[in-house]
Amino acid sequence: MITVHQISKVYGERKVLDIPELTIPKGQTFGLVGNNGAGKTTLFSLMLDLIQATDGTVQIENETVSQTETWKNKTASFMDESFLIGYLTPEEYFYFIGEFRGLNKASVNEFLVQFDDFFNGEILNSRKYIRDLSKGNQKKVGIVGALIGTPSYILFDEPFANLDPSTQIKLKSLIKRMSQNSQITFLISSHDLAHTNEICDRIVVLEKGLIMKDIMTSEDTLNELEQFFAGIKV
Repeated sequence: MITVHQISKVYGERKVLDIPELTIPKGQTFGLVGNNGAGKTTLFSLMLDLIQATDGTVQIENETVSQTETWKNKTASFMDESFLIGYLTPEEYFYFIGEFRGLNKASVNEFLVQFDDFFNGEILNSRKYIRDLSKGNQKKVGIVGALIGTPSYILFDEPFANLDPSTQIKLKSLIKRMSQNSQITFLISSHDLAHTNEICDRIVVLEKGLIMKDIMTSEDTLNELEQFFAGIKV
């Protein structure tokens, strides 16, 4: 379980995030949507202890992320290309992540077999460094890298951006399959309302750092979200 308590982040005189309470149960596929500047990436960065909160705490299974390290063993993420190591090949990167997760090369290779269709023949044995891959293929490497070792909590920031339509569909199927067959908690931040609605059990809407809606998804959720964002003046 992830628990956010009285969390806020202030830059200068501007408060970019202010969340009194938020609890995400283990095994839930959690979606976070909002316009640019809503605070989505800030919230995820606080959950991963990438930035320091102005006030409040984030806990993962009762461990305060800013005070301990052991939660990192059960948490993985891909936020953007800065999470990659550009001078490695995809295979070298996967082995590096696998070693951190306690897996040898043979175990990593066995794990990667299930992603052959997702990779579409463009990742493994490409003889390219990650920095030379397209943005979409870099994202594929980052997403699969986060899945190695089957962590309990996986955070993806804009996972569908830069992916072609076929790969977006494959990614949705992948997340659905992994969330149904395990106790993995997926947290997905996205601008894509339709994709988020399709794969998430619950969606939270952020606007100017505040939670505006907290919805368990249903057949009416997408329409509700579209009506909400259609009414926001930007």
